[in-house]
Amino acid sequence: MGLATVSFLDFNQVVFDIRIKAIKELKLMKELAENSCLRPIDRNGKLLCPVPDTSTLEEAEVKMGSSVGLCLGKPPTSSQLFLFFALETDIHPGAEMEVIVEETLSVRDCLKIMLQKSGQQGEMWHLRKMDWCYEAGEPLCEEDATLKELMIRSGDTLLLTEGKLPPSGHLKMPIWWYQPARLSGHREGWDRLNCAFSQGSIWRDAPTQGAPGPEPAEVSLLYLGDVEISEEATLVELKSQAMALPSASKLAVQSTALLRVWTVESKRPSRLLRTNWRQLKEYRLGRRAELCLELLQKEEDLGPRDVLLRTQLRIPGERAYSVATDLVWDTTRGWTAGSLRQRVADVYSLPVEKIEIAKYFPEKFEWLPISSWNQQVAKRKKKKNQDTLQGGPYYLKDGDTIGIKNLLFDDNDDFSTIRDDIGKENQKRLAQEKKKSREVQRAQSSDVFSNAGMPTRPRGPEASLSIHVASFR
Repeated sequence: MGLATVSFLDFNQVVFDIRIKAIKELKLMKELAENSCLRPIDRNGKLLCPVPDTSTLEEAEVKMGSSVGLCLGKPPTSSQLFLFFALETDIHPGAEMEVIVEETLSVRDCLKIMLQKSGQQGEMWHLRKMDWCYEAGEPLCEEDATLKELMIRSGDTLLLTEGKLPPSGHLKMPIWWYQPARLSGHREGWDRLNCAFSQGSIWRDAPTQGAPGPEPAEVSLLYLGDVEISEEATLVELKSQAMALPSASKLAVQSTALLRVWTVESKRPSRLLRTNWRQLKEYRLGRRAELCLELLQKEEDLGPRDVLLRTQLRIPGERAYSVATDLVWDTTRGWTAGSLRQRVADVYSLPVEKIEIAKYFPEKFEWLPISSWNQQVAKRKKKKNQDTLQGGPYYLKDGDTIGIKNLLFDDNDDFSTIRDDIGKENQKRLAQEKKKSREVQRAQSSDVFSNAGMPTRPRGPEASLSIHVASFR
C-alpha cells in the first residue's frame, strides 16, 4: 500500500477534488478516476464507509491529520446505502463483508443478497442490527419494510442470524440461576449444584476462594437455557417455562412461588420483577433482556413500596461479615436514612443509636456510610424533597447490600474487607496498564506520521490528509 500526503486549503473542498489530486500525485492509472472512492480509516486501521464525491471534507467529517484510503469501486449514490454484514456466529473485527444496496430495498431482498454474497444457503435466516457494544441487537422483523423505513443508514452493520425470525411480540431471553449464600445449608446446596452442573455448565463470576467469610462481592450465575415466550404472558408463566428447561430439572424447585426473578445487568442481578400476574410487556424488558432466578426459603408478597435489601452484620474484630439476610423495608413514610436505620435496628433488636450502616458499591469496592447526620448536612444544601436515599449519592434500590455495625462491640469507622483491598489494587493495576497502553499507541501513531512526513501540528494555513492506496499497477 502506497502513502501520499495531500494538502488542502479548507474544509469546504469537495471529496472529488481530493481524490483526483491523490491519483495524480501517486501517478496512478487515469481509469481510476471513474472507478475509485475515498474511505476514512479509523484508529484501528479499519476502512469505513466511502464518502460521496459531492460531499465537502467538513460534511464527510474528515479532520486534520486524518487517514483515508483510495479504494477501487464507486461510492454509493444519494439513494444507496453502504452496509457491512457478518455472520452472527463469527463476530470479530475484520470479519465483516460489504455491500451497496438501494435504500428502497426490502429487508427480505437485502437478506437474499447478503446470503448469496456470503455463500450461505437455506431459508431459515433473518437479519439483526449490530448494537453499539458489537453484539446482535434487535431483529429486523418487518421483512417487507424498506431499509430506509427502518432507518438503516450507510455504515451500519447487519448480522446474518441462522434460525426462524421470532414472531412479533415474542421474547427470547437467556435464563440464569442465582443463589446468594444466606445460610450455611444454602452454601452446601450451592456446592452440590456446582458438582451437578460441572459438565457443560456456563458460569459467570464464580465465587472467589480463600477469602475470609462470606463477602458482599460474591455473585455467581449459572446458565440454564433460553426461554421463548410471548410478551402477553405473565411473570408466573415465565417462571413455569423456565423451570421446564432441561437444566432446571436438577434444581428440584417445589413451587414457582419460591422463585424471585431479577433482570441481569453487568453480570449482576439488577431489577426485581414483582407481581406474579403482571404481563411481561409491562416490565419493558426489551429483546436483549437477560433474567435470573433466585430460590427462596418461603413465599413472599412484596408491595409496591417495599424495598428488598441484603443486610450483613460485621463480625467484631474482623474485616469480614456474617452471611447475608434479606430485609424488607417499607418506604411508605419515605426513603430517609432515619427510617432505614430504624428498620435495621428493629430487625436486629439493637438500639438505633448503637448501629452504623453503609451501602456497598461492588463495582468500586467501596462502602458509603448512611446516617441521619449526613442527610441533615445535605438538607442545608438541597431542597427538602431531595432528602431521599433513592437519589445521589446512595441511589438505593432492590438487591443492594447494607453492612451493619454493632457499636456495642465495634466502634471502628472502617467498613471495608480484605477483598475490597484486593479489588482496589487490581483496579489500580488495570488502570495503570491501560494508561501505559494508550501512551504506547500514541507514540507509535506519532512515529507513523513522522515517518510519512506528515506534520502532527500543521503550522501553515493548509491542512494535511494522508491517503493509503493499494497497488493498481
